[in-house]
Amino acid sequence: MNAAVDLLNRLAELSGLPLPGLGLVALLTVACLLLAWGWHRSRGRVGRANSTRGQRARAGEERAERLLERRGFRIVDRQVQGHGHIYIDGEALDIRVRVDLVVRRRGRRYIAEVKTGTTAPDPTHPATRRQLREYAALFPDHGLLLVDAEAGTVHRVEF
Repeated sequence: MNAAVDLLNRLAELSGLPLPGLGLVALLTVACLLLAWGWHRSRGRVGRANSTRGQRARAGEERAERLLERRGFRIVDRQVQGHGHIYIDGEALDIRVRVDLVVRRRGRRYIAEVKTGTTAPDPTHPATRRQLREYAALFPDHGLLLVDAEAGTVHRVEF
């Protein structure tokens, strides 16, 4: 204990801070280190959750491809980027999207959006509905398919 007190006294001398001020600096340093450690740990949990979600999505896309092929669709491309514009006060802003699959059947192309989980595959789920609406606007010459990879269903969507 005396060594710790001696160390604090020596640090107070070297820093020019009175001993109570040095204690406050030490306390704030420890608090910052604890906050940084907690933030780092929480980022790890988020990273693992995103990784798990990504693995589930990839597995879902593989199941969806097999499902679509069994239903007579041919996979044309994967993770296709589309782009368009929105106009804000007359100024064009470029927007980009990435669609899961482009498929073809009987000479017609479709955008296939693959979903997993409980709410995302529901076409009335607001985020899914808006995403499909955006695809319909950016790919007007394609049909739209919503694939629930886990339930094994394919729905044709029209607006």
